[in-house]
Amino acid sequence: MTRPAREVEAVLYLAELGLNRRQISRATGVPRSTVGHWLAGKVPGAGDPRDRRGEDCRGCSRPLDLPETAFRAYAYLLGIYLGDGALARHPRGVFRLSVFLDRAYPGIVRASADAVRTVLPESRVRVVSHPNARMEEVVSYSKHWPCLLPQHGAGAKHTRRIELAAWQREILDRRPWSFLRGLVHSDGSRFMNPAVHPHRTYRYPRYEFSNRSADIRALFCEYCEKVGVEWRRANRWNISVARRASVELMDRHIGPKR
Repeated sequence: MTRPAREVEAVLYLAELGLNRRQISRATGVPRSTVGHWLAGKVPGAGDPRDRRGEDCRGCSRPLDLPETAFRAYAYLLGIYLGDGALARHPRGVFRLSVFLDRAYPGIVRASADAVRTVLPESRVRVVSHPNARMEEVVSYSKHWPCLLPQHGAGAKHTRRIELAAWQREILDRRPWSFLRGLVHSDGSRFMNPAVHPHRTYRYPRYEFSNRSADIRALFCEYCEKVGVEWRRANRWNISVARRASVELMDRHIGPKR
């Protein structure tokens, strides 16, 4: 039985997140034995899934040619990509960008697809449904993705260094809130935190950002500081924003996920 390419991408992405074969099989509906074959590199026509980098589009000036009108979209897309995105190499030097998003937030799915269209308007964008995994996958093919997203590479993001190129910092420094919105929409949350007192329980809003990559967490903290948001480390992988002024600032620029 021939499986759709989107199922292969979903399996490889969930493996990058650290799920085991059984968990991946239950999430995607792909038999566990097939999952094992794909993770071992036995994917017809797809090459070795451990080689996620491939060849860059050498000499491409695309990043520096981004119009200023695309800076906001690029900053948002980069934040989304660092949390929920992956690049896969295809024949003839083409790369597939896949961004796996929770179907419960259709607004984020639309915003992600719109950002891709703005950054690479000449490339077709599709939203593929994964009913068994409750995911929506934003997909786009282009030779330019490795240039626009130089953080791609072999293995899961938390197992390697994630650093920004100078030109990326120039864009993010001009659109810090768009970058933070992308990070929160991918790996963040806004919720009501209970504070229990002897006679009354109070609830107040707070934001939390969680990512296994120390470098990505550091970027979140760095850009929080740039816009005046106070943060603290909640635990090993979680960053908390709980001070009232900072939460109100986040609410004005980000707000609840929808």
